[in-house]
Amino acid sequence: MGSSAKVIRAENIGLPHGFLDAGQSDAHALALAVGDAAPVFVKQVHSPVAITVTAPFAEGQWPEVDGMATATPGLALAIVSADCAPILLADEAAGVIGAAHAGWRGAQGGVIEATVARMVELGAQRERIAAAIGPCIAQDSYEVGADMRAHFAAADHAFFQATGPGKWHFDLEGLVAARLSAAGIESICALEMDTYANPRRFHSYRRATHRGTSTQGRQVSLVALPN
Repeated sequence: MGSSAKVIRAENIGLPHGFLDAGQSDAHALALAVGDAAPVFVKQVHSPVAITVTAPFAEGQWPEVDGMATATPGLALAIVSADCAPILLADEAAGVIGAAHAGWRGAQGGVIEATVARMVELGAQRERIAAAIGPCIAQDSYEVGADMRAHFAAADHAFFQATGPGKWHFDLEGLVAARLSAAGIESICALEMDTYANPRRFHSYRRATHRGTSTQGRQVSLVALPN
């Protein structure tokens, strides 16, 4: 699948954005999603940390964070993922955008709330922010054990569906949507695209691990403020 494939977009975000698939990682594909905006990448480490950015970082000097916000025109905030949830956010009226990488550690730790807070500091209003949750591993594909479930408070156990002794299926997309709602976001679009179950379209870290193949593949998701 080449970069001519259709860019995946969310209906609630009006600014340039796109969730790219496994075959769309070149400059042409990025331009299909966000035009000539300069992409900003960070080193994602499953942290709860989000920062404000005003310019792209030099390669090799990417900060270790998992959320970004900006009010600088001409920038595109870029998230890479392969089962974790890429989240794109925009307050078009304020001219503020955000992006976050949320696996279970980041979502549980507060990266969503931190990203929204950085946007508010730049002038966004929570009730105006539109959020889209891109392709990520679906609950039916995400079996976990008691050790992972133990990291969550009882209130979050609703996102775990028992499948057998000491085994659950975890709803990452559901948790992310709930965290966005609790942060005051009213417009939430969950694309409901399962990275694990779509090998012809998406990279999946878990699928690659199960098959014993390379786990290096990633999708790119971007949201931009045009000049």
